[in-house]
Amino acid sequence: MPNPTAAMLVIGDEILSGRTRDANMHHLAKELTHVGIDLCEVRVVSDKADAITDAVKALSAAYTHVFTSGGIGPTHDDITADNVARAFGVPIDVREDARAILQAHYDRQGLELNEARLRMARIPEGAKLIDNPVSAAPGFILGNVHVMAGVPSIFNAMLAGVLPSLTGGAPVLSQSLMIHRGEGDIAGPLRALAERYPDLSFGSYPFQRDGAYGAQVVIRGQDGARLDAAMTELNAMFPA
Repeated sequence: MPNPTAAMLVIGDEILSGRTRDANMHHLAKELTHVGIDLCEVRVVSDKADAITDAVKALSAAYTHVFTSGGIGPTHDDITADNVARAFGVPIDVREDARAILQAHYDRQGLELNEARLRMARIPEGAKLIDNPVSAAPGFILGNVHVMAGVPSIFNAMLAGVLPSLTGGAPVLSQSLMIHRGEGDIAGPLRALAERYPDLSFGSYPFQRDGAYGAQVVIRGQDGARLDAAMTELNAMFPA
């Protein structure tokens, strides 16, 4: 059986403007690879209602899981929750269990649960909360969409809580070889090797060091024995 599939939706003008460098995609990709869920697409959209809603609809229909990052804080431009609810056609309002989590958190800090902070307790109808052990404000799961914070430490903590509940497939294994020859020299033999192993994925990543050209060839797949066999052939083709 093929592995479950996933997409990521990164939300925020600060990503598209270059003000903030996204770190969550890299972390999500590594974690999904470990549990056998194939990350197939990543989109970045602005803080605009239709952009979020349209992307959620499209990705939710195309993949087993969708993970969103960003736009669930207390400010006016945090509109992810509203537009995920709109994508699924369900109402959204302050939910008492989410309110209680926030109230306890701010009581411990001696702060008021004001109107802005209460926005983070607005949860779409029918959603399941995602625990936030870092700053309390929960994410949520609606359908196959996992809505999480954009701050990397919070995103990582939320993801760690979500992953054990998901059914994965076969983890993707990888091996690599540094070849000190240009890609133009290795392209033909590498293509022939890839054709002999259609169940594996072959990637060539060029580099230049001290005026010499080379490439790191990475082979990925789910069958360890096939991976070993392909790497044995690759080493024989391009000995160190």
